[in-house]
Amino acid sequence: MPLHYWYLYSSFALSALGLAFHRTHLISALLCLESMMLSLYVALSIWPTESQTASPTLLPILMLALSACEAGAGLAMLVASARTHGSDHLHNLSLLQC
Repeated sequence: MPLHYWYLYSSFALSALGLAFHRTHLISALLCLESMMLSLYVALSIWPTESQTASPTLLPILMLALSACEAGAGLAMLVASARTHGSDHLHNLSLLQC
């Protein structure tokens, strides 16, 4: 396995572990999601050059657009929760409260 594949797998795994274990602030969860999207974008950008195909070249652009939409929605949720709850702690957010 080439070294850059190992870097991509480890960066995705570390960001997934960060999302799973460091769940105190919403901004840290959003940063972990963005790092996962970044590693997927880099992997999808490298994949057509490694396999010498031109057909899946639209996938990285689509992934980048979806990650920008996800970042915008996440920041909107961060601002809304900070305005209503006073902080961005994830333990303040509950689905059982109205």
